Amino acid sequence: MPQAIFLLIIAAGVYIFYKRFVAEARKASEQANARRREVENGAHGTLVKDPVTGEYRLKKDDT
Repeated sequence: MPQAIFLLIIAAGVYIFYKRFVAEARKASEQANARRREVENGAHGTLVKDPVTGEYRLKKDDT
């Protein structure tokens, strides 16, 4: 019985690690695609609208 509990704990850890890894990989892929599109377009960044002032500003990286 202790072996089964140990295996369940290991399996849960592997599952959590896998989900976190996939999320980070997806985020990195999206950032790389955004940078690639900026280079293709000759842009210097992405503009986002400030909801309070209504002005457009460069999007800040979340890194």
